Formats: sequence, structure tokens, C-alpha cells
Amino acid sequence: MRCPPVDAPAREHILVADPNPHSLRLLSNLLVQRGYRVTCVRDGMAALQEALQCLPDLIILDTRLPTVDGFALCDRLKLEPTTQATPMIFMGRRDDVLTQVRAFESGGLDYLSRPFQMAEVLARIENQLSLRRLQKQLVSQNDLLRQEIQQRREAETALQQANAELQRLAHQDGLTEVANRRRFDQHLEQEWLRLTREQSYLSLLMCDIDFFKNFNDTYGHLEGDRCLQRVAGVLRQSARRPADLVARYGGEEFAILMPNTDTAGAAAIAEQIRLHVAKLAIPHEDSAIAAHVTISIGVATLQPRPNSEPAILITSADYALYRAKELGRNRVYTLGDAPESVAQC
Repeated sequence: MRCPPVDAPAREHILVADPNPHSLRLLSNLLVQRGYRVTCVRDGMAALQEALQCLPDLIILDTRLPTVDGFALCDRLKLEPTTQATPMIFMGRRDDVLTQVRAFESGGLDYLSRPFQMAEVLARIENQLSLRRLQKQLVSQNDLLRQEIQQRREAETALQQANAELQRLAHQDGLTEVANRRRFDQHLEQEWLRLTREQSYLSLLMCDIDFFKNFNDTYGHLEGDRCLQRVAGVLRQSARRPADLVARYGGEEFAILMPNTDTAGAAAIAEQIRLHVAKLAIPHEDSAIAAHVTISIGVATLQPRPNSEPAILITSADYALYRAKELGRNRVYTLGDAPESVAQC
């Protein structure tokens, strides 16, 4: 008999393998009357084919099937991923104790003894099917739980990514993609405390694009934005260490915070920045000092002390920038240096 149609108005599907036509018909009629879908075969090879094709919910098999006996059939089905969890009930003689023992050792979950007591047979079959239903429910619930866990993990990952992006946007200048003033203030406070403990140097470069208002008036704000972006790119390339921070301080003014950097190191980086900005060769016909965009930089270096405030470093760098502008712009002024150490074009 072939697999019954899956849309039949019936309960679970049971495969019965019995070489005895009388008991086969007896079991089949009993199960069909109880609403089960039944497939009947009379030899082991046919049972194997039907089991792999129809994937029944329960297999009832005689121990002495022709072509492939019940024990060999059970062993084979236990090796198949699609049938290894299918419950199996063996059938045999009531007085054959050794066969009963071997049936359970082979993986059978129950044993039906001939001659059949039909009420007992039905109770044993329905008991195994009830267990099978519970097993399927458990598997289904576990699958749903795994899906929920996976979905929750994906949602948490997406949330973390969204939060990271929000943090990035909250700390980044939208135009130049360097840090904004808020991030600069936070980083300065953190590094000030850290370097107070370490008793190391903290340098600050305050950078201002020379005559930038004139540039905007001459070329327009769109070109002004492009100029700011290109200058910010130079600053990012020059301050490459992980602890260094480039920030847009306001308007055309940038700040570079450089922990563990002494005066000489900070001044060398500042001069490198000044030269690289000049090499951009951005035209600036309304500059009073050059035909291209230039930058002035003030450098201040301090060793943070207990009970001191980072505002003193900002004040010092601002003053150094003021002196660079006062001395003619397009130069680096390092606070406290002798006049001959001031770099200019």
C-alpha cells in the first residue's frame, strides 16, 4: 500500500510491516477505525522504502520480516536523519522472551505480543503517539525559541550598531567628519586626568584658516565648505596616533589634541600641517599674504598637574594662535619659544 494522501481527514500516519496478512488486516482495520492513516507492507525492503518516502509518525514491524528482518530494518532507519527519531514498536510471540529483549535493545520503544489483545495494542500505540506528539511540540517550541533568540540577537546587534552610529554622529562634525566641539571637550577632560596621573605632556594645536571670511565672500559658501573639508583631511593625515584628536573647534578654526607629545614634537607636526595645507594650492585671490589658502597654528604644551584645569591649555594655545596671526599669519607659533624658532613661509 502506498502513502495515504496527506490531506486526508485523519490523525497520525502509521506504517505497519507484517508478513501475516490476517494480523496485518486486523491491525490496519483497527487503526483506520480510530482515524489514523495507515500504510501496510509485508516485507522489510518495502517497509524501508515506504518509511523513507512517507516518513510515518509511528512504525509497527514484525521481528521476522522477509528480505530484511525487523531488527536490521530498525538499525537502518536509526541511521537515517529523517527516520532516526521515529518511534518503532516490534511485534512477536508472547513467549519469545529473547526476541522481546533484543527488540528493546535494537531501539524498539514497545513490544506487541501475539495473540493480540486489541485494547492493549491500541493503548500501547496511542501511548507512543502521544509521546511522539509531545516530542514534536518540544522540537517545535525549541525551534521557535531558537528563532526568537536569533531574532533578539539580530535586534540587539542592530540596536548596538544604531547606538554606535548615533554616538558617532553626536561626536562628529557633519561637514568635515572630524570630531565636534563636544567630543573635543570630553577628550580633553579625559586626557587631562589621565596625564595628570602619568605626569606626561599634553599638547594642543589651535589652527585657523587665514582670511577665510574673504574666501567665502569671494568664492561662495559651497567652495568654503569644500575648503574646510580639504583642510580637515590634511589635519587627519597629520595626526595619526589613536590618542590624537582632530576637532572642528568652530567656524574655520580646528583643534588638535596630542597626548604624550612634548613641545618639539607638537611644533614639528604643526609645521608639517602648515606646509601640507599650502601644497593643496587652493586659490585665494583675496588673501593678504598668499595667492592660495594658508593656515596659522598656535602650539601650547603643558604637563597637567593635580588641582589644575584644562582651560589653561586652551587659553595658552589660543594666545599662541593670536601671536601667529599678529606676526603675519601663515606660520606656527609655539608658546614660550624664542622668536627665531617661529616658523613661517
